[in-house]
Amino acid sequence: MKHYQQKVLQGEHLMYEEMLEAAQWIFQDDTPKDEIASFLTALSSKGETAHEVAALATTMRSFARKVPVQENGYMDNCGTGGDGLHTFNISTASAFVLAGAGVKIAKHGNRKISSSSGSSDVLEALGIHTDITITQTVELLEKEGIAFLYAPNVHPKLKRIGEVRRALGKPTIFNLVGPLTNPVPLSTQFTGINRPNFVMEYASVLQMLGRERAIVVSGAQGLDEASLAGQNTFVLVDKGDLIPFSLTAEDVGLPVTPLEAIRGGNAEENAVIMKKLLAGEQSPYLDTVLLNAGIGLFGYGQAETVKEGVEMAKDSIFSGRALQKLEAVVTYSQQIKEVEVGP
Repeated sequence: MKHYQQKVLQGEHLMYEEMLEAAQWIFQDDTPKDEIASFLTALSSKGETAHEVAALATTMRSFARKVPVQENGYMDNCGTGGDGLHTFNISTASAFVLAGAGVKIAKHGNRKISSSSGSSDVLEALGIHTDITITQTVELLEKEGIAFLYAPNVHPKLKRIGEVRRALGKPTIFNLVGPLTNPVPLSTQFTGINRPNFVMEYASVLQMLGRERAIVVSGAQGLDEASLAGQNTFVLVDKGDLIPFSLTAEDVGLPVTPLEAIRGGNAEENAVIMKKLLAGEQSPYLDTVLLNAGIGLFGYGQAETVKEGVEMAKDSIFSGRALQKLEAVVTYSQQIKEVEVGP
């Protein structure tokens, strides 16, 4: 491992097989945390490659707990986080809109590490427990077509890595890898990253990992979601083809809006924002979710264009179906806790 560490410190990229070996070393329980931190920092300084990301994702997923769903066709819309822009939980809100439009959502997520409120933080503020069992997760997926997989529940090897990441307090390769390690078999994926110059490489990672269709976006001003504030950079993965394109809010009939208008707060504040927009209250928060859910519907193949996807997202919200999905997941979560606590 010293050889690989030295290569990275010297700014040299690791081959896929080398990173597979390094990833095994990272996940060993006896690997010193300070050495892991040093390696992750060096990778970040050098700049991670598609092969390094794919190798780490492959190793991490091999350690994940299995989620034995009976059906295929699930989608994840988890982003990488780490953009430092302190927006509200866009992809979590979009997940309910997608589910309300009939997309089967298995969303991966975690607590805050380099943000004000991670997806698991805001879910708990909404009344959704993240520590449900694998069996309960499968039941929820089959019953409601949407469930949230809290990363530490499905990745037992993540505990020590999480401690290292929190100590570092800044984005690492694990931000890039997180959305790629969902243990539910995915047919489609919509992922935001905060690196516009890495969009094509990230799309190639999704292709390496076997996604038949996926969309990667880097939003205006480095947002790890599609943004209303300017031009968004995309790559569509479609049956082996990597197709770059760009899009602005105006292109799909939504208003251009500065990032400051979608700032979030802590988990409780973001939960209030989410409930209001899912209830149809007009705001830049709502428009941002319409854009991202619209892209998700296009990625899933349910909409022929992103603009059509935005219209479907509006219908999901204004019909009440998106909010109903939120309420159904909250109800299921509360019922589980009542059973566990008992009379």
